[in-house]
Amino acid sequence: MSGDRYYITDQHAVYFLTFTVVHWIDVFTRPEYKEVITDSLNYCIENKGLECHAWVLMTNHMHLIVRAEPPAKLSAVIRDFKKYTSKKILSIIEASAESRKEWLLHKFKFEAQRTGRAENYKLWADDNHAIMLDGSNLFQQKLNYIHDNPVRKQIVINPEDYIFSSAADYCGKKGLVNVVVN
Repeated sequence: MSGDRYYITDQHAVYFLTFTVVHWIDVFTRPEYKEVITDSLNYCIENKGLECHAWVLMTNHMHLIVRAEPPAKLSAVIRDFKKYTSKKILSIIEASAESRKEWLLHKFKFEAQRTGRAENYKLWADDNHAIMLDGSNLFQQKLNYIHDNPVRKQIVINPEDYIFSSAADYCGKKGLVNVVVN
């Protein structure tokens, strides 16, 4: 995890994770890119043993509170999620009329070549900033942090109004991802 001090030490514990786009590039500005993320999260929940307690997708990063149900391993689920979403989003960018297409592809290609950690393009940064949530106070703190992210960025006034997060689920509504509400 190149430079990351935060490691997944227990493959089945609950973790707060942060996935960032390389160089904090604002990729998640179009609905089709966001749908790849929500569809992939739901796939991992239904097929790979991921248990998601909270999530938020911003323009250049996402936060999650997740765990892997045995025998699944959280590191493997994260690896597969990042690999699939990266390839899928980049294929959409290549095939679309994305106004920043050339610039985005150049940045992601440069990062793949620079790090040697991807074949053609690198979308996600290597680290996950994994913080084990071993206490209920820490869980609640990170849950609030996740749901308040779009409020802090002045996207919405109320957390539950941001559809690319689990805040609605915690207000008795059904969100886009199948979360386990605590």
